[in-house]
Amino acid sequence: MYTQMYVNEMPTLLKQLANTPEMQRLSDIGMHCGTEYAKLPIYKLAKLPYSRLMHSIGVANIVWHFTKDIKQAIAGLLHDISTPVFAHTIDFMNNDHIAQESTEDKTRVFIENSKSIMLLLNENGICVDDVSDYHKYPIADNDTPMLSADRLEYTLGNGYMVYNLELNQIKEIYDDLLVMINEYGSEELGFNSIDKARKFVEISLRNSYLYVSNEDRFLMQYLAEIIRSALKDGTITLDDLYSIESVVIEKLKESETLSAVWNRYTNISAVTTSYEKQKDRFCVKISAKKRYINPLVLTGDNVKRISDIDGELKLRIDEFLNLDFNQWIYPV
Repeated sequence: MYTQMYVNEMPTLLKQLANTPEMQRLSDIGMHCGTEYAKLPIYKLAKLPYSRLMHSIGVANIVWHFTKDIKQAIAGLLHDISTPVFAHTIDFMNNDHIAQESTEDKTRVFIENSKSIMLLLNENGICVDDVSDYHKYPIADNDTPMLSADRLEYTLGNGYMVYNLELNQIKEIYDDLLVMINEYGSEELGFNSIDKARKFVEISLRNSYLYVSNEDRFLMQYLAEIIRSALKDGTITLDDLYSIESVVIEKLKESETLSAVWNRYTNISAVTTSYEKQKDRFCVKISAKKRYINPLVLTGDNVKRISDIDGELKLRIDEFLNLDFNQWIYPV
């Protein structure tokens, strides 16, 4: 597994926690929010599945590598434990497509309801308060556009799993990272060299455009409507959202009312746009969270954001932030 490159040796406790049923559930929850079940060309040659479990283990390993603090690493491991099937697509269903945070409020509940996780925490003298909110650990998580273990992992993860970069290319970027003190007085991961920072931002911007692409936004809203309908007609229950994707997909395929809709969804390979709503087909106008990273770079004795060093990258970041979503999207 590529996540092994993030740390020399994963602590036993992290391995034990990763093997609990609640964490293993995430092996059937994808990182691409259900869009990977359609026929988008970008996923044709990808090393899928790229699961939330792989991502969570990667985050934990990164945090451990840079902090050697087991509580912070566990918080990183458990941060996605309450992720529902199709992940942020459920935020779209909840009309939270901009912040995409509506599915993050059950982390503590999942931890406390897990007998196996609570047993391991209690045996090791670790309180739930120390591991149920990774937002309080800046190496694990911080505000956009800063670099954290979470953003680092899914950026490098997509680099390897989707964009098919070689492991040695990923490792060169990873090995250049240091813990720095940012302009806010907090710890943050940053790069030792401008060259590696640029390579990282190239991957990050590919992610940024993927996550707000017409295809991605359309598919997430389409799937959100399918799930909304499935809940309304009883095809699935709210509890099913916290099962696994293969179970929910099977229920959709067995539904008399939704099987054809699911089939149409999985056969979408391209979308197009118009400033006028199409009345004869499913058509959406939807925005999305603009995810981007503007990492720190060591320059002599100082640290600066890459945008303060590289004018071209600043223009490219600004261009992304100025994207306009004021068009209707529909399948070709």
